Amino acid sequence: MTTVPWLTILWVLPLLGAAVIAALPARRGPAVRSIALAVSIAVLVVAVIVAVGFDRGGERFQFVESHDWIPSFGAGYRLGVDGIALVLVLLTAALVPLLLAAGWHDHRAADEEGDAARPRSAHTYVALILLVESMVLVSFTALDILLFYVFFEAMLVPMYFLIGGFGSPGTPRADRARAAVKFLLYNLLGGLVMLAALIGLYVVTARSGLGESAGVGTFDVRTVTAAAVAGDLDATPAVLAALCFGFLVAFAVKAPLWPLHGWLPDAAVRTTPVAAVLMMAVVDKVGTFGMLRYCLQLFPDASVTFAPVVVTLAVIGIVYGAVLAIGQTDVMRLIAYTSISHFGFIVLGIFALTSQGQAGSTLYMVNHGISTAALFLIAGFLVSRRGDRTIAAYGGVQEVAPVLAGTFLVAGLATLSLPGLAPFVSEFLVFVGTYPRYQVAAVIATLALVLSALYVLWLYQRMMGGPVRLPGGDDGDDGNDGAEHTRRLSDLVPREVAVVAPLIALLLVLGIYPKPALDVITPAVDDTLVSIDISRPEPVVPPERPVAESGVPAHGSEEGEAE
Repeated sequence: MTTVPWLTILWVLPLLGAAVIAALPARRGPAVRSIALAVSIAVLVVAVIVAVGFDRGGERFQFVESHDWIPSFGAGYRLGVDGIALVLVLLTAALVPLLLAAGWHDHRAADEEGDAARPRSAHTYVALILLVESMVLVSFTALDILLFYVFFEAMLVPMYFLIGGFGSPGTPRADRARAAVKFLLYNLLGGLVMLAALIGLYVVTARSGLGESAGVGTFDVRTVTAAAVAGDLDATPAVLAALCFGFLVAFAVKAPLWPLHGWLPDAAVRTTPVAAVLMMAVVDKVGTFGMLRYCLQLFPDASVTFAPVVVTLAVIGIVYGAVLAIGQTDVMRLIAYTSISHFGFIVLGIFALTSQGQAGSTLYMVNHGISTAALFLIAGFLVSRRGDRTIAAYGGVQEVAPVLAGTFLVAGLATLSLPGLAPFVSEFLVFVGTYPRYQVAAVIATLALVLSALYVLWLYQRMMGGPVRLPGGDDGDDGNDGAEHTRRLSDLVPREVAVVAPLIALLLVLGIYPKPALDVITPAVDDTLVSIDISRPEPVVPPERPVAESGVPAHGSEEGEAE
């Protein structure tokens, strides 16, 4: 289609931007933040160019780039996008500029006691964000399994430093360090399991003669997928199931899927809101994307075998995350638990193995990224004004900051999948796609609809509604001082409005008119199902009533009974 390597430009731009910023002298905070924002906007422009040039009726993988990397090992530099990868690339490219603007002053981290802001390196902070963006974009566009794995693991390093090195005021360094180590250990363990499976898959491809020369395997996703569909992989079903399990564990940790989710709440709460959104809305999507791209396509039979177990874990995660969100007293931790519930919906749709379910899951990845970014950032704006994440520390905010409270309400309603807002469409498709294959799972998952309404509306009532008050409604001097502190809260400033407004607009547009996104996603999802030889479940048709020779319905039919 074009000789311009747009996908290489897409991920190299933020990488070069991070390198340039890291090389700049210290104490150049405003300059490096402006450079980072300009680079992220340039990445968004490239992503839009790719989206405009994408042919929905063309080949599945477009803008393909293929070059030798390690020929003797069967590894290549192979990039390409289909509809699934395209929407996630657009999500990543659109969110990063907003996150950089939202965290304009986030390079300041609290000291260990949490009572004074300690200057940190602005250029390190924004360089790490751009570095994460670069690695995520490679992961979404890679068509070489080894290339994907390298960046899948490498993105842990900048995220580790973002979690451990930068935090909101009041977060002790020791807590940030523990959360960062927990994040790293969980994900490294999953990555090591995947590495073992990756080596095993390479051996299988070498035995199957898929490489360019005898005894050499391949990491080309397209080649391995074609061989898996044709049954040409030289391995027993047990071996393929073990390899699939290795990939699945790594993606389940990253997603995160219950019970491998334990790192997420601490990591989301201890770091800055911007880093938390980058992690939950962007980085974690690599896990669910990997399930679609690698587990289902490379190991179709094993994926069908594991599907009931994964669906069960997804349903547990849906209900578990929602129930724990209700009991939280920390607003940031509450939002983190809602993400565990939402990721359960995404995994549920993927392993329902239907076109509607997987299209809904892919759209849910996008919608969850937008709604979580909106809710978490707005909550972060509020917390930064008072320095307290406790829900009980607020009350009556809508009286003093109506714009902040109003946008928080819209973001919260999107989180509970209110009709007319973007997550409703994707959640509905997940239910529609799941029910034909897993009726019980779909019915149990509907409990989250009630639970989400409970935790969102109760959260809004406690923080934004009612009179301005202090925790517990204390009428003492401390209570009066606290109420006065709340009365002095400022509303969203223009920079914050510029961050929140596009997110709210996207929630409304995709909620009312999701067709453009689904038109891009659905063909790729159908190709995935066709490539793994899984058809849609047939609709249930009531049996025809027996008819007597006279033409009168047989005894027992409605007409016969009427007679």
